Amino acid sequence: MARFEIAPDAVPEPVLEVCERISRAGHGAWAVGGCVRDLLLGRGVSDWDVATSARPEEVAKIFRRVIPTGVDHGTVTVLWKGEPYEVTTLRGEGAYSDGRRPDEVFFVHEIEEDLARRDFTVNAIAYDPLLRRLFDPHRGLEDLERGQIRAVGLAEERFAEDGLRILRAARFVATLEFELEAETEAAIPGAVQTFRKVSRERVQHEWMKTMRARAPSRAFDVMRRTGILKAILPELLEQVGCEQNRWHAYDVWQHTMATLDASGPDPIERMAALLHDLGKPMTREFSEKTQDHTFYGHERVGADLADRWLRDFRFSNEERRHIVHLIRQHLVCYSSEWTDAGVRRFLTRVGVDSVGPLLRLARADALGKGRPVEEELARLCELEGRIEAILAAGQALSAKDLAIGGRELMQHLGLEPGPAIGRLIASLLDRVVEEPSLNDRDRLLSIAAELLAAQAADPALGARS
Repeated sequence: MARFEIAPDAVPEPVLEVCERISRAGHGAWAVGGCVRDLLLGRGVSDWDVATSARPEEVAKIFRRVIPTGVDHGTVTVLWKGEPYEVTTLRGEGAYSDGRRPDEVFFVHEIEEDLARRDFTVNAIAYDPLLRRLFDPHRGLEDLERGQIRAVGLAEERFAEDGLRILRAARFVATLEFELEAETEAAIPGAVQTFRKVSRERVQHEWMKTMRARAPSRAFDVMRRTGILKAILPELLEQVGCEQNRWHAYDVWQHTMATLDASGPDPIERMAALLHDLGKPMTREFSEKTQDHTFYGHERVGADLADRWLRDFRFSNEERRHIVHLIRQHLVCYSSEWTDAGVRRFLTRVGVDSVGPLLRLARADALGKGRPVEEELARLCELEGRIEAILAAGQALSAKDLAIGGRELMQHLGLEPGPAIGRLIASLLDRVVEEPSLNDRDRLLSIAAELLAAQAADPALGARS
């Protein structure tokens, strides 16, 4: 276990000072949980949690600036040198009758009692930075050495207490790149009903953390084989064994997992990668003509399915719209035969802000096919170069890029506000996308007048424009 020793300068000075002030007041203070685990693994630590034998009211007397963030559960936030530090009184917990939170929290005096309530052994290690001493009553160091996730005590009891812990187990398999200890994994299917009581906000939060792993697929494989995924997004399970066309070496599930790992590191873009082929099982057909499978319209079906699921699991409107848009547009069927106007139309449809994420998704989608895709990647690289050239030239790609706006059109053409103005601007943008030199105020006014005259002669034109 020598490789898990903590260097004297590993704990930041402000954390040491917080612990020193608590110690001078006659109480114990320890760094606990994920920060100790990551410190031992040589990972960066962003959040430091301190456990103490001092009660919340005693902590409030030690520090001048204390926020009672969770005082009923023994947690306060100490503001020290401009930074917040969570300080939690050592505690035990009563029964979890609702599978989400303890019915009772009570304070204890020994660090070992506090560590006994934690979820996994690798998270049940405490470190006294003043005495430079580790407390590891559940052999978490051994599990760090083995690279395994093991529940503290009986896994069935830990999972019955808080259903979210089974999802956390899957997440740690991905973020720590560990394996699940056999007895811990065996207890997960029996805890799925308890997990169903967990709020969707908490589930979404765990999924977003999972997306930051180097290979999120490790977590989703755990979810698939233990029943967690069936409780969250059963449509994904329909991809398992769903055979694809000859251009893929994998079934839809394997392809999705490979695409997920090839994408990133942005969690929202990874959610789009996870959900991009959600509609394939529902649209799969066999073509007698080609003797192969087709998935016509799967991007639209998948986008609609994802939209509903993202709403249910409390993603923000902005996140949901972005993910759904990427799914709906993820088939980038570019060839060198596209004209510059065709590239501009593509940019106009996709949107300048979304084209970067979309091309990243397209690359991950190609890499996830499980076969040589050098030509496909080269085409995407060529498309990206053409897009960069168009953007550098400042060509009009949206209504705000036009040399004239709706107010000027109304003033010069004597028009009233209404949907017709929007349709007119859309028609002007179509012309400019085809021929950028038309983006001149006077020329656009002239084209608008011609369009209005044509509509007056044939009103059906206005309805179609």
